Amino acid sequence: MLQGLMQARPLLVSAITDYAEQAHGKREITSRLVDEPDWRYDYRGLAQRSRKLANALLDLGICAGDRVSSLAWNTHRHMELFFGVTGSGAVLHTANPRLHADQIIYTINHAGSRILFFDSSFTKLVESIRPRLLTVEHFFSLSPSGAAATYEDFISPASSEFVWPIFDENSGAILCYTSGTTGSPKGVLYSHRSIVLHAMGAGLPAAFGLTAFDVVMPCSSLYHATAWGLPFVAAIAGSKFVLPADRLDPESLHELIEREGVTFTGGVPTIWTAYLEWLDRLEKSPAGLRRVVIGGSAVPVSMAQSFLRQHNVEVLQLWGMTETCPLGVVATPTPQLASRGETEMWETIWTRQGRLQFGIELKLVDEAGCCVAHDGHTPGALMVRGPWVVERYFGSAEPAVDSEGWFNTGDVATLDEDGFMRITDRAKDVIKSGGEWISSIDLENAAAGAPGVKVAAVVGLAHPRWDERPLLVVEPHEGAVISITVVMDHLRDKIVRWWLPDSIIIAEVPLTATGKIDKKQLRIQYQGYYDDAKT
Repeated sequence: MLQGLMQARPLLVSAITDYAEQAHGKREITSRLVDEPDWRYDYRGLAQRSRKLANALLDLGICAGDRVSSLAWNTHRHMELFFGVTGSGAVLHTANPRLHADQIIYTINHAGSRILFFDSSFTKLVESIRPRLLTVEHFFSLSPSGAAATYEDFISPASSEFVWPIFDENSGAILCYTSGTTGSPKGVLYSHRSIVLHAMGAGLPAAFGLTAFDVVMPCSSLYHATAWGLPFVAAIAGSKFVLPADRLDPESLHELIEREGVTFTGGVPTIWTAYLEWLDRLEKSPAGLRRVVIGGSAVPVSMAQSFLRQHNVEVLQLWGMTETCPLGVVATPTPQLASRGETEMWETIWTRQGRLQFGIELKLVDEAGCCVAHDGHTPGALMVRGPWVVERYFGSAEPAVDSEGWFNTGDVATLDEDGFMRITDRAKDVIKSGGEWISSIDLENAAAGAPGVKVAAVVGLAHPRWDERPLLVVEPHEGAVISITVVMDHLRDKIVRWWLPDSIIIAEVPLTATGKIDKKQLRIQYQGYYDDAKT
């Protein structure tokens, strides 16, 4: 094999920091804070303060490979940890504050972190768990109040002059844990190489398509799979970056969208359900917003329709996992779809999680492990592999992939000839009734468009005759009154008769730490619901 004669410079996060400073140094970053006035600076300021952080970590004795944890919202200081900690050679563990306290303790101890940075919102939480954090030596409040030692005091004496070290691009950079809905959370250790490649891939026109003219506001949390990689994608593109801190209520988001000229944002469906309801109630519209990428769970078609037809905002579905950095697929238009007309194009996009992206391979297999047809109709277990897909979990000796490098996502999906993927269910959530399969996702999507419905959740429950039958739980919009008869009539026009739920319950729908519907909790809550059903 003849070797190429090109430079073998490693792909490191620090290269993104340097590039953003040199190419887009004056592009603005604005951040809300928990208990302070808004902060404004630019990519040059981000780079300078990240270098100060790196020097401060070095002076404290933090070495390459050491872990540093954060319990923080979407703020500029949290973003500085992304660049300063990783650039120094240490590993940033972004702890999820929405997990149970025992799980937070588990992840920080499992990571073996030596430092914990936290927002003042979590001061009481940190005080309560501090005796159980076995490896943490230093605690710093990211806010000026709430603790004796603060982030600003920590980095203030340090020099902004720092030469980023050069090391193996496969070194660990950021450690994210799964939400742990089954068993203990699992750590996914992103390498510098995977982060840089993911950021380059996510910025392509076929994915997020960000440019220097965009204003990006991540409503996906920085602690959840690095806010879908948006801090790194935006830094490469030179997009203005807007950080909402902990205020994700509709009024606060709308104020930022209008004031800062946000063109691109992203988050889980529950955020946008509340936002759309607020816009409709106040008869408002987000003037400059152009694209919303939504992931975490399936996007109701009614939500996508409302954004486009009422507010001229395109909705792009995203599918991914903590284990995929998280970009897997994004539902963006293609010439093939456009040739069928705008209506069919958007209807296809709204009912698919996305299309193949360079860097991610997908395949579907049946129960015997054999590949199934990519015909858009035949479902199979979804397998993925690629340079930003997990190989093994942090601390585990066993690989998380098969002998060919394929990772089983736990999703059931279809793939069509145009490369579009549609999730039909989680393997554990698909409902088998009378020997036939019912897609809980499709049923939820149909129910979400019914009058007054804010969130719709479907679980399969044991049934004495049919093995399993679907139970539909719907949560109403604030002030709305839901009619079970109206919801059922709405469903009759959308799905086949035998898919109709045997019961509809009006109640609050529980969510996981990442904003997804907590079906595990629903199954526990309604266990035995159909036990007395007639056989």
